[in-house]
Amino acid sequence: MKSYKETVEWMFQQLPMFQRIGKDAFKKDLTNTYKLAEHLEHPENKFKSIHVAGTNGKGSVSHMLASVFQAAGYKTGLYTSPHLKDFRERIRINGAVIPQENVVSFIEENQTFLGFNRLSFFEMTVGMAFDYFAKEKVDIAIIEVGMGGRLDSTNIIKPELSVITNIGLDHTAYLGDNLRQIAGEKAGIIKEGIPVVIGEKQKETTPVFEETSKKMKADLYFAQEFKFAKYHTDLKGEYQKKNLKTVLTSLKLLKEQGWSVSEEAIINGLNNVKLHTGLQGRWDVIREKPKVICDTAHNAEGLKLVMKQLAKEDFQHLHMVLGVVNDKDLTKVLPLLSKEANFYFAKPNVPRGLDAKVLQQEAAKFGLEGRVYPSVHDAFLAAEEVALDEDLIFVGGSNFTVAEVL
Repeated sequence: MKSYKETVEWMFQQLPMFQRIGKDAFKKDLTNTYKLAEHLEHPENKFKSIHVAGTNGKGSVSHMLASVFQAAGYKTGLYTSPHLKDFRERIRINGAVIPQENVVSFIEENQTFLGFNRLSFFEMTVGMAFDYFAKEKVDIAIIEVGMGGRLDSTNIIKPELSVITNIGLDHTAYLGDNLRQIAGEKAGIIKEGIPVVIGEKQKETTPVFEETSKKMKADLYFAQEFKFAKYHTDLKGEYQKKNLKTVLTSLKLLKEQGWSVSEEAIINGLNNVKLHTGLQGRWDVIREKPKVICDTAHNAEGLKLVMKQLAKEDFQHLHMVLGVVNDKDLTKVLPLLSKEANFYFAKPNVPRGLDAKVLQQEAAKFGLEGRVYPSVHDAFLAAEEVALDEDLIFVGGSNFTVAEVL
């Protein structure tokens, strides 16, 4: 009997995992996922679901929807990625992470099949989540796409609703180097006759969604075309306003389909997302004096919004603990950061982490000055040491950087 720790280690070693090593882990089709689904007796057909894709905001939208369904009394599954601290954060029911023994027994019972068919980390995680949701008989599961959509392992479900938050230039090495191409990949989650909500109307991508939904006879709704009363959420980023609209549009359509979600459940769910679902790392204020804010935004679109909000904060000096992975286009990201800040560069502790020295050199080209530290933890301690009570420390650049501080 393997321990939980050994089981997760074994999973991480199975075929390159995208999170850790990048491009080599990207699979070009869903053959393996279908094989696994068949082996598990098609758990994906045994529960209702909502499928959420997009460049930014898909995690927040997924958590908000899950929180509202929980508040409405439904047994709610939630599948997201990546995790910050513990692998089990990816698979939750009513906010509680999958028990360690379920992770161990799933791998133990299916190890021969998983090894023989050389399933990737991501494929087996999706299989585990769907199997768990089916066995636990969830009423509904919110399923966040890992990357892209068309070829993502989650794309074997037939959901009640498909949601695409927005399209930005991220993962261009896999999804295409322009917004139209990327939209084409994400539009791959649009299913025959299943309504689809688009969070943001963008000039380049709208025709792609219109074309695909017409072909699939799927009703298409743009969130910004709806008006809603003023709702609040405990997720504090300014950028959550767009996500909120996407969520409210989705809930409107789901209610029309017969899901029973009261006004009270919507208010309760939106105000208690962190409490209900355990979400971390989205404009997360982890301390006052000095104020420490962590945010996992890691591409140009996401960082632009975060920097805009940082500019509204009141502080004497800004300290930025920064670590990124090696497939980021730094020429798009670095110009967005404040030249006034003191930088603390570090390499996130994953194989894909970018060497801090390289990051420092690239940052210098954009007038960003700072020192290199052996780890994110060391960089954070150094920032804490010099920051005054009136200062602000921002931690970001990657999920992995934030995970090491939380």
